[in-house]
Order: sequence, then structure tokens, then C-alpha cells
Amino acid sequence: MNTIEPRSTPQPHLTLAQADHQDTLRNCVRRSLNEYFRNLEGEAPNDLYPMVLAEMEIPLLEKVLEYTRGNQTKAAEMLGLNRGTLRKKLKQYGLL
Repeated sequence: MNTIEPRSTPQPHLTLAQADHQDTLRNCVRRSLNEYFRNLEGEAPNDLYPMVLAEMEIPLLEKVLEYTRGNQTKAAEMLGLNRGTLRKKLKQYGLL
């Protein structure tokens, strides 16, 4: 007789304040942006959106390529990109 195992242990309900302190990717970005704004010392940021995207995209591409051992076809599949788009991004960031 086969038994069905639960997929994951249920997580306790967290308050918003508790969830903000979990080490999720979203919270890491949030904390990094808080630090960035604190360090501006009154200066107005420019081109923030492309800067943040690059800061996220570069390590994402590096780690996915590391995980796939450099296999760009597998990396593109994991990322939900076509291979040409992946290669364009790798060239854009000097990773190719």
C-alpha cells in the first residue's frame, strides 16, 4: 500500500512585521534599497530602475550558468528566456 507524504511542512502564520525580517530575496532587495537610500545623503538617484535590474540580473545569470555548468540552453530554459535573449544579456553584462 502506497502512502502519500506531505509535500512540505505547514508554515506558521506570520505577521507582516515578522515576514519583513525573513531572509527572502524580496526582503534582501528591500534591505539593500533601504541602505542605498540611507547612503545617498540627500543626493537624488538617477536611472535607479536599470541600476537595480542590473544588480539583480548579473548574479542571477552567473548563478544559473554556474548551476547548469555553462549550458546556455539549460540556463535559458530555467530562466524562461530564449537562448538568443540569454546570449544578448550575457554580452550586455560582459559575461560572455
